[in-house]
Amino acid sequence: MAEVSVTILGLGRVGTSMGLALKRHNQTGSTHTFKVTGYDSGPVRAKSAQALKAVDDISNQPENAARGRDIVVIATPFGETKNIYDYITSSLRPGAVVLDATIHNQSALAWGKKYLPAGAHQVCIRPMVNPKYLFEGVDETERASADFFDNGTMLLMPAVNCSGEAVELAADFGRILGARPHYLDPAEHDGLAAAMETLPALLGTAYFYQAIKNPGWVDAQRVTNPAFGMLTHHLFDTHPDDLRDVLLTMSGDVVRSLDETITALRSLRNVLAQKDQAALEAVLEEASKEYEGWINRRTNNRWQDDDKLDAKAPGFGEVVGGMFGGFLTRRKKDDEK
Repeated sequence: MAEVSVTILGLGRVGTSMGLALKRHNQTGSTHTFKVTGYDSGPVRAKSAQALKAVDDISNQPENAARGRDIVVIATPFGETKNIYDYITSSLRPGAVVLDATIHNQSALAWGKKYLPAGAHQVCIRPMVNPKYLFEGVDETERASADFFDNGTMLLMPAVNCSGEAVELAADFGRILGARPHYLDPAEHDGLAAAMETLPALLGTAYFYQAIKNPGWVDAQRVTNPAFGMLTHHLFDTHPDDLRDVLLTMSGDVVRSLDETITALRSLRNVLAQKDQAALEAVLEEASKEYEGWINRRTNNRWQDDDKLDAKAPGFGEVVGGMFGGFLTRRKKDDEK
């Protein structure tokens, strides 16, 4: 039985759930098992991940955590990620595969080009989580779970010089977590992420900011239920500095999506002001119909372009016995020469 060494840098809900999913895989009787080392800049998160048994051990320094590992996963907050590359560059073994879950691929790829040593492979990844957690956006280590990625999608955006085998390893890694791989262009991903992830964070922040400036906030804050909590949760689980860095880095794409949203809000504002029932019903019915279609596709992880994808993803045993195991085995032999 071969042991694959993995380091997870960043032990929020995503990173810790990855560790739990790898530990779940260890129980399948596969020919490969994972030994997981964790690192987080927050000692509380690190201790929580260890208490959940998502990691085998914890390192206090990212460079030590990454030293000599087969796979290094970067799941740190955006504001920490550039420094992570600088810290780990001298610790990476030849042929190490770096899987970066940073929200802005173009930044991550630029950092990889600047800092990663020759022979290291970089693939940007972005997990789309299990649909059962679609309405639970809070990023807390304690909410991590082994099935967090089941029936989800693992987006893959490799560096241009990344070897094909390393890309396949990244896809297999996603399958082991329970997700279905899907490839995107890095710039395309960043535009979509700005619209689907970053803009909602901005809208929630803006709404909260205007609410606290309203004289009625003293009473309004008592009238807060899940609708308000879900809208504003980024202020709960994201440090203001990190939110600032993401918004400024992705500002061009965010502004374009924001302009479209403002146009839609103005139209709806006029419909409501005029009490135009017919227009309001038309908007709500169209939105409801399209939402039903989306939630059905998202829940079943079945999409319009599925005919272009592999009809059958390999099982856990097939994965680690195929490209995943072969790539690592060849690399270990090279190390012994």
